[in-house]
Amino acid sequence: MPRYSTLPTLFVAISAWLGLAVPALAHPHVFVTSRTEILYDASGAVKALRHRWSFDEAYSAYMVQGLDKNGDGKLTSDELAELAKVNMESLPDVGFFTIAKANGKAQEFGTPSGESLSYENKILTLTYTLPLKTPATANRSFGIEIGDPTYFVAFEIGEEADAVAARDAPKGCVVRVMRPPKLDAATQQRLAQEDITATPDMSAYQVTTRALVACP
Repeated sequence: MPRYSTLPTLFVAISAWLGLAVPALAHPHVFVTSRTEILYDASGAVKALRHRWSFDEAYSAYMVQGLDKNGDGKLTSDELAELAKVNMESLPDVGFFTIAKANGKAQEFGTPSGESLSYENKILTLTYTLPLKTPATANRSFGIEIGDPTYFVAFEIGEEADAVAARDAPKGCVVRVMRPPKLDAATQQRLAQEDITATPDMSAYQVTTRALVACP
């Protein structure tokens, strides 16, 4: 199971590496727009997830400060490579913000690969492949849950119809995305007033997004 008790580690590590203080924001501290491909192999087994996470503009600005080494006003993949490495080293501590289940059984992840960062239109985007430790074979349903139940980070799935997509899935498989309801105004106000170092109790709220691939 993901070790969500250490959830801030990823973003604290990023800020420390950049020599910056974590932005003094109320909960959530970071906003991420997520897009995911569920990758199937030729046998019809799920082999990996391909995550694409775009950080909010304010946090993107904090993370890229000082990385334009040649001063040309652009950030290349080479200039962002060390930051991508920091991300990948920290993500296992938070369970990759991802839970995967095949036919209701939790799946373990292998070593991620193919990580890269891009910075376009003031938005920093992390892309990487997260393999299953063992491909999920003969599964009629494959589900994922993406997000941070402590709400240190607010994940939302992109609005596109294929923001969660099954690539090379067997014929007839259908993807269903279940977004969490919006928090009511009173809850949002309470979270805004929380001490920035506190971890609010979010157990009564659904703040993660779930997606299910159902196959015949």
